[in-house]
Order: sequence, then C-alpha cells, then structure tokens
Amino acid sequence: MPQNTIETGRRAHSIAETCALTGLGRDTVYTAIRDGHLVARKLGRRTLITDDDLRQFLAGLPRAGGRASEHAA
Repeated sequence: MPQNTIETGRRAHSIAETCALTGLGRDTVYTAIRDGHLVARKLGRRTLITDDDLRQFLAGLPRAGGRASEHAA
C-alpha cells in the first residue's frame, strides 16, 4: 500500500492527473508553472509534470499552522 498520496508508480502526470492527485485546481497548477514554482515539461502538445518535480513543489510549500510571532499584536 502506498505511503504517500502521490505514490502512483508513474513517473509523470498530466495537468488533470496533477490536479486530482493534489486537490489543486487547474488555474492554481498553471499559475505555479507560470511563476516558476512548479516545473512542467512538454512532449508535443502535452504538458507533463514529473513525479519528482511535483514532490519538490509540494515540499517547498510553506507549513500551515505555525505560531504567531511574539511581536504580533
């Protein structure tokens, strides 16, 4: 049984598959690609995201639920 939710056994994913795996919307994925946060590759007309690049993108996202700064009011 896979330990990670994006463990599919595939080395690359389409935009639709990336959206399904991460729960992110199409616009969010394309914005991340455009802004250089998520690496995408082209094969003909297909846009592919390698499993390694997807993992790196997700690992680079900021953590949620951090403590508020002591200097915050």
